[in-house]
This record gives sequence, C-alpha cells and structure tokens, in this order.
Amino acid sequence: MNEAMSALLEQVIDITRVAGEQVLQIYHSDFEVRGKDDASPVTEADERAEALILRALAQCAPVDPVISEEAAAAGHVPEVGQRFWLVDPLDGTREFISRNGEFTVNIALIEAGEPVLGVVLAPALGRLFAGARGCGAFVEEAGIRKPIECREPSSEGLEVVASRSHGDAQALDAFLAGRKVRSLKSAGSSLKICLVAAGEADLYPRLGRTMEWDIAAGHAVLLAAGGQLLTLQHEPLRYGKPGLDNPHFYARGR
Repeated sequence: MNEAMSALLEQVIDITRVAGEQVLQIYHSDFEVRGKDDASPVTEADERAEALILRALAQCAPVDPVISEEAAAAGHVPEVGQRFWLVDPLDGTREFISRNGEFTVNIALIEAGEPVLGVVLAPALGRLFAGARGCGAFVEEAGIRKPIECREPSSEGLEVVASRSHGDAQALDAFLAGRKVRSLKSAGSSLKICLVAAGEADLYPRLGRTMEWDIAAGHAVLLAAGGQLLTLQHEPLRYGKPGLDNPHFYARGR
C-alpha cells in the first residue's frame, strides 16, 4: 500500500463528498428547466461544487495546477506539467435535469499523462468509487467499503454498457460486430467506466466526443481495479493533450 497516495485519496474523497452535498442541495430543490437549453440549475450546482473543490485542492496540493470544466469553459486553463488535477464538478447534465440520479462529481490526479488517483461520487445514488495507484479500488455504499476489481468476461458473452444520453447506435453496432454480446444496458455520466471497474460490466465503448475531465477519475478507478481504457488504435489514452479533448475509446476489464 502506498501510504502517501492512500492519505491523499482520503483527502480527495472528503472533498468530493462535500462537493456532492452542494450539488444535492440544488438537485433536491424545486428547480425548473424552462427549455431544452436552459441549464441554469445545473450551472449553479456546477459552479458551487467547482468553487469548493478548487479551494480545497489549493489547500491540500497547493503546487499542483487544476483544470476544471467550468473554468476551462471560461477560458481559464493553466499550464500543466507532469502532475496536475482534472475536475468535473457535475458530469451528467441531462441526468441531473431528468432526475434519474446518474450524475457524478469527479476528481482525478494525473502524473506523466496517466490518471493515478480518482474519485467518482454519484451523490443521488449514494455510490462512491475510488482508486489510486498502489492502493487498489473500492466502492462505498451506506458507509461500507468493498474492494472492487474487473472481472473475466463470461463465456456467454460480454455485458456492454453504453451512454444513456449520447448514443450512436450505428457506430456502436459497428464496434461490437464480431463480438459475442450477452447484454447491452445504458447508464449516465462517468458511472459507465466505474461499472466496468466494479465487475458489473465488461466493456464500455465511447464513440463520441468527450473531454479529459469527463473520464479521468473513472479511468483512474478502472486502472486501480485492473482494467484498461484504450483508444480505437488499442493504445492507452493519455492526458494533457492539446485542446483536452479525447479520441474515441473503449474501457474494458480483464
């Protein structure tokens, strides 16, 4: 066990929980969405959580730059080196608005292009996924932690998880062609990567645009659980790329 990394992971878990409480306050309020482009409740939840996370990371890791979704959207992207944080304070806008609970708070630490620590909290579902290099991965529900690891696919076929809100059925069919698929289910936000990490799914193809902060925390959990996240050229996806957008990728277990 890497004691320093484990201690840092616990700090990040605490930060993520408090940010999740901020998001839940708005989620449980009587907010209205006036039109399909009206994201004002989500923006408020996003901004509150991001401000809290940025303050907390500045205290526990003051020398490491942070790239976060809302700040980046406003044009504030710091220069990064070998070590930096990626933050998505609210992943799953559509899930938040539709109130299905499948939205997440995400914090990841990147070292030399690889996610080495990540926390993904689904506050409305009461599920927290966490993992770090040298520490393994776990899920916490109702105050109980359970180690998780990726599983070997069944001889009956793959259980595939796909995006609930950003599906491309034709591209997905092409990707899965030739593979034996037992089931295909949908899920929202970065939870899909965590389902593979927890051995609740075998494969998650993402054949659409994502940003680095969308997936880094889930990717760290997946790596700690023994899985991989690869580009369609079967190479490990890296971070700190120009523009911060990702190529198409897939997450897999063993």
